[in-house]
Amino acid sequence: MDAAIKFVRGNPVLALIIFAPLAVIIELSGGDEVLVFALAALGLIPLADLIGESTEELAVYTGPRIGGLLNATLGNAAELIITVFAIERGLLELVRASIIGSILGNLLLVLGLSLLLGGWKNGIQKFDRRNAAMNATLLIMVLVTLMVPTLFDIGLQEDPIAEERLSEGVSVVMIVLYGLMLYYSFRSRPDGATIAHHDTAAHHEARWSMGTAGAILVAATLGVVIMSEVLVGAVEAVTVELGLTEFFIGIIIIPLVGNVAEHLVAVQAAIKNRMELSLAVSLGSSLQIALFVAPVLVFISLLFGETLLLVFNTFELVALAAASLVAAFIAQDGESNWLEGAVLLAVYIIVALGFFYLPGGEEHLGEAAEALEMIVFRLPF
Repeated sequence: MDAAIKFVRGNPVLALIIFAPLAVIIELSGGDEVLVFALAALGLIPLADLIGESTEELAVYTGPRIGGLLNATLGNAAELIITVFAIERGLLELVRASIIGSILGNLLLVLGLSLLLGGWKNGIQKFDRRNAAMNATLLIMVLVTLMVPTLFDIGLQEDPIAEERLSEGVSVVMIVLYGLMLYYSFRSRPDGATIAHHDTAAHHEARWSMGTAGAILVAATLGVVIMSEVLVGAVEAVTVELGLTEFFIGIIIIPLVGNVAEHLVAVQAAIKNRMELSLAVSLGSSLQIALFVAPVLVFISLLFGETLLLVFNTFELVALAAASLVAAFIAQDGESNWLEGAVLLAVYIIVALGFFYLPGGEEHLGEAAEALEMIVFRLPF
């Protein structure tokens, strides 16, 4: 327990934990919803960090293979919980946007910051080209997988049952593929490192007892559940008072809040010239969101009487295609530099600005998407 206390004192991110009870107090007292949203978002950051840290500690005791599976399963626990509450409230547009936003954030923002800061400090950085090529190939496959339900939905709009069955079938295939990906990683890498998440147990000594790590994991997960309910409950008020669309909140804000702790791990690893770990976190987390979180949410939605289709608008797919292709090209040569990171960050900022000014609502998005489709189909390739 003493080691856990020292860790808390030495981790400045955990100072944000004070915002969690403040959010609950203000929410229960009927305070300003925008303030509640901001406090809940800040309070989620250290809780998500504690889930990651406690999982890493448990991995020391469970061994590299089980530890790798824990990392792969709980790596995006915070965001999964947030989206479950969003589904419960019927905010399906926000959920779909958060799926794409998480992938974009990892491929452009996290990878961009990692390459920029790591390259600025260490110069040209090298990494295992084979692993990077595997992740790049899976990224392109993920892009195709997410595009298929959207494209075929055009011909199925008059048959809601077929729409639902298509998304469910694709989700089953994606979950099976995710399981095969983990199996391949465990079988081909004796250290227990996975494509989805690189296990650091081999380089890490236990700071907490197994009981302490388990207790912190449970407490942090319960905290995330409470904060998620508070955060999602304030979304509608934020869209009205600040003029932000539900679409923008889902694609930019929710992914940042749910994954910021994991983002810091990737950036810090790059600064320490550990590009294998940095790429495993940024690219692997994107794969986990697409192949595990997204299909699981499809089936979770059925429990709440909702139907979450894996059908995305044109803007989301174009942004996803651009991010996937750029990240794949950067990863395939086995080396990186700070300029590549700057390019990725520039693309992310441009995309974020575009989504910020994009009007919300299915009607407006549909009209804008039709205009974009006309432009895309006229391109000479």
